[in-house]
Amino acid sequence: MSSFHDEDPASGGISSTAWHPPPPPQIAVPKVEVTQELLKALPKTDLHCHLDGSMRLKTILELAEQQKVKLPAGTEDGLAKAIHMGEVCNSLEDYLVAFDVTCSVLQTEEALYRAAYELAIDAAAENVKYIEVRYAPVLHQQHGLKLTTIVDSVLEGLRTAKHETRIKYGVILCGIRHMDPQTSVRLAELCVAYKNRGVVGFDLAGAEANFPAKEHRQAFQLILKNNVNCTAHAGEAYGPESISQALHYLGAHRIGHGVRLREDGDLLNYVNDHRIPIECCPSSNVQTGAVSEMKAHPLKFYFDYGLRVTINTDNRLITNTTVTNEYLIAYQQLRLSLEDITTVMVSGFKSAFLPFREKQDLLRAVNHEIEETLKAFERRALTPVKQTG
Repeated sequence: MSSFHDEDPASGGISSTAWHPPPPPQIAVPKVEVTQELLKALPKTDLHCHLDGSMRLKTILELAEQQKVKLPAGTEDGLAKAIHMGEVCNSLEDYLVAFDVTCSVLQTEEALYRAAYELAIDAAAENVKYIEVRYAPVLHQQHGLKLTTIVDSVLEGLRTAKHETRIKYGVILCGIRHMDPQTSVRLAELCVAYKNRGVVGFDLAGAEANFPAKEHRQAFQLILKNNVNCTAHAGEAYGPESISQALHYLGAHRIGHGVRLREDGDLLNYVNDHRIPIECCPSSNVQTGAVSEMKAHPLKFYFDYGLRVTINTDNRLITNTTVTNEYLIAYQQLRLSLEDITTVMVSGFKSAFLPFREKQDLLRAVNHEIEETLKAFERRALTPVKQTG
């Protein structure tokens, strides 16, 4: 299993000194059965998770009733079908229907607070220790909410969940590719203002085709000048040149999805050499058609080649998934071993937009928890079952 000591500083690891003592022995991963129960018990991150794609069906229905918003269906089952929940979509338009539905009820302070709170509660329930929640504030202004009010409402919801569950969180604000680049600049200014106040990064989301990342470089220049973290959706619905622009025009510290990276070996090696994390979202990539089927997903190849990959949900509601489920898919369908899985879990914490000291402390605790959890499941497997009767 990977530990927080395992990377040299020059390679982009978390150690900040020129010399450090030899790493401790690697934790031996016991031979235990990989089950959903085990994966749920292990500590995890969710670094690529959209607020408006991760609501509860029941909450959407209740908010719609309170706000007098007309939905395409009035029951949970009907609504699930209407938003193509967990279904492979025939087109991007089919996929985006869900966001029209969720955003229609996310136009009040109370709704934003509730959605953020419930998302963090749901994540904590599957032992996600750290979550980064992303959204575009401009999509929540249909009723005239101020951008600051929107950000404050989401942060308050996450803060309340943290007090109840101890889950750590960060918020990533998103610019949208198809919108006026000056809107991205406004959002970047908002992001800078909330630096060290719960907002940990900036993202560029939206349709890649015909909306190149370089058009939004002014916003990212502001972000980088203020030493704020940034990521970008790239290489999901467009080729590796989209990833190249995200890195070289925007200065992205991580890449969202990146499934097309494998088409450019030189760029792939650049990403690997510079330890740029890939925010993999396997089920979402199948649902949107970014990959043709799960076995075609590049996550295993990326991992075997040495890239720093992380596993994430993208949209918990729309894709009908959890982080636990994504890891189970990685094990069952993408053939990652238990040792591979624990390494990816640790990579999630290494890739988090957290300050170095806080990340270091968290990684120590996470490595210890992984070791103790695996030992506990191993002991349980070796304990004879008492016969009754």
